[in-house]
Amino acid sequence: MQEYLLTIYPWLKAGHIVFVVFWMAGLFMLPRLFVYHQECDPESPENAQWIEREGKLVRIILAPSIGAVWLLGLALAFALDAWGEGWLHAKLALVIGLSAYHGYLRGYARKLAKGGRSTFIFDDLEPVQPMLDMFAPHDDDRPIPFARGVDALARGIGI
Repeated sequence: MQEYLLTIYPWLKAGHIVFVVFWMAGLFMLPRLFVYHQECDPESPENAQWIEREGKLVRIILAPSIGAVWLLGLALAFALDAWGEGWLHAKLALVIGLSAYHGYLRGYARKLAKGGRSTFIFDDLEPVQPMLDMFAPHDDDRPIPFARGVDALARGIGI
């Protein structure tokens, strides 16, 4: 099995890279859709359009991409027999974290589809307010309320 994986290694690696790019694009795009979705009225026709758009992004881009990333990544690890390598452990930790974030976003999409709204997408992250406030631009030493700090950070990175 490992010999066969080594013969198709370049194809596995190319496919892995392509699907990582697709997955990252979806992970960046879905929160952007959420920002617009939660601004519309839950009873409006626009709400149904946002639910459809988010569903298509998840079904067509995110779900196949995460599966392909995991499958091809594990195939690459088997091909190289890299299970004892530190870089693989670090990469797996990162991919597990991104997979958890993917799950969080899918859960938030379900919440929006059921009519739930938050004042801001990242309200669940209130314990990290001091870190976010470090990066939020402000003119004086007064503390910034959490939502304003995160909102400024989101605007700064283009969400």
